[in-house]
Amino acid sequence: MTQPTIDHATFEELKATAGAEFVSELVDTFLVEAPAMLADLRSSLAAGDADRFRRAAHSLKSNSNTFGALALGALAKNLELTGIAPAAAANGATLDILDAEYARVAAALTELARG
Repeated sequence: MTQPTIDHATFEELKATAGAEFVSELVDTFLVEAPAMLADLRSSLAAGDADRFRRAAHSLKSNSNTFGALALGALAKNLELTGIAPAAAANGATLDILDAEYARVAAALTELARG
């Protein structure tokens, strides 16, 4: 069985704690900032900037987990912990996987925040 795009218990707990309207604002902010984090991962990989790569992966991991996007968070955590070398060796394929998972998360969060 595959992991759901968004862990609904985590998302509902966030809404109960912070309020649905505020969570909707947080989702909007994430949907603006996450693509910049993904782009930062790619540009830091191209520049060989391991520290910037790790920081971008960490930020994406933390933000993803906040919303219950646990698979996206796990992918970002793996990049944070393993660093730039494996991503470079894979010619960015791990970032392609991350991009695809982000697309799924963005669609799911948009639906949940509006619903």
